[in-house]
Amino acid sequence: MPDSPPRGTPRSFAERIGLGRPELRAWALYDCANSAAVTSIITAIFPVYFGSVAAAGLAPTTATAYYAAATTVGLGAVAVLSPLLGTLADVRPWKKRLLALFAGVGIAATAALALVGPGDWILAAALLVFVTVGLNGSFVFYDALLPHVAREGELDRVSSMGYAIGYLGGGLLLAAQLGVILRPDLFGLPHGPEASAAARTLPARLAFLSVALWWALFSIPLLRRIREPAVVEAPRRPALALAVGRLAGTFKNLRRHRQALLMLAAFLVYNDGIGTIIRMATLYGTELGLPAGALIGAILLVQFIGIPAALLFGTLAGRIGAKRAILIGLAVYVGVAILGYFTRTVAHFFALAALVGLVQGGTQALSRSLFASLVPRHVSGEFFGFFAVSEKAAGILGPAIFALAIAVTGSSRVAVLSVIAFFVVGALLLLAVDVEEGRRAAERAGAETGAAPDQGEAAAGTR
Repeated sequence: MPDSPPRGTPRSFAERIGLGRPELRAWALYDCANSAAVTSIITAIFPVYFGSVAAAGLAPTTATAYYAAATTVGLGAVAVLSPLLGTLADVRPWKKRLLALFAGVGIAATAALALVGPGDWILAAALLVFVTVGLNGSFVFYDALLPHVAREGELDRVSSMGYAIGYLGGGLLLAAQLGVILRPDLFGLPHGPEASAAARTLPARLAFLSVALWWALFSIPLLRRIREPAVVEAPRRPALALAVGRLAGTFKNLRRHRQALLMLAAFLVYNDGIGTIIRMATLYGTELGLPAGALIGAILLVQFIGIPAALLFGTLAGRIGAKRAILIGLAVYVGVAILGYFTRTVAHFFALAALVGLVQGGTQALSRSLFASLVPRHVSGEFFGFFAVSEKAAGILGPAIFALAIAVTGSSRVAVLSVIAFFVVGALLLLAVDVEEGRRAAERAGAETGAAPDQGEAAAGTR
């Protein structure tokens, strides 16, 4: 089968956007699935619901501390488990099975959030831990599938399309949810001061149920259409013992792939900066006295600008390379931090949101695809387990340093400037990555194992 249709043959829309094969579309749709949880549960609706409803009666600072603690516990659990689970998925054909397990945990916990009422902060915090573990745990295996479904030249485009589809899906669902929350009367739901407390929280609780349903539905294509990648034949030992033994040699394996290790270090540093901006932006805007409606509007703006921007970054990577495109994104982030220091008004905040939307999805999508191109496919789970640790560290280290900067200087504005260091150091590490050498090393390692062709390679056939 040829790689592309004969010249002059009209291409379908899916082919034009880089998702011409069913397995590519199925993979990208899981970004649509999980983005609903990221947008509605992690970013926009549940944090407000936790503080105003679940933690009603607690001091605001106490509620914030409990929410942060639950987030840290969830992210910390995934950071600890990711390398072992990723390695386990490499020694047994379990990537899809483990993805489904973690997604199922996250979906069930998200649906259960609808049971959280006024004062139920313990239940809310516990469920947030499970949502965080399920969501971020599934990312390990989702990302590890990328080099198995996409061919070498498709990685950047497919990863970027996944982010674009995720932005679209998450943004559309959030817009619908906000419509119900802000105008429940238009949908026949109880409203007004005469409504009971349970009735007044019904729109938000329905939003949580809609996220669970959305997440489940858009997970089905991946589970049905993508073939489980074959694993290199392993000794007949218990899977867990085999994974633990292999994990012990992972650092040695990482040293053999120096460019992948450098990329991992660079991503760890600059993603700390990205993660800090994502998690602290709303709190920073609140501190500036900006209205809640403006903050939610800024989140939606990031979502919808992120759609064409992620596609643009995929195209840009095809012309100048993923590494240079990421560096451009980091330069914009430096500008965001500088402008953040001078932010005073709603207009300023929306301008920052627009800039973040331009680079957020594209930078993260290309980081994923660039790393995927530097790792041997037969150990993708193992390597993406450590990639996941880098992502989770961004939820722990960055905000902690941001808080430390506030404590030392007494100023959130100075803390915003401290984020620049993450982007500068990360960019310097990324500049040291020799992409071509890293790809050659990954190809050599794959050839040495004699691994079976993946779904993308099988579709390519002979040339």
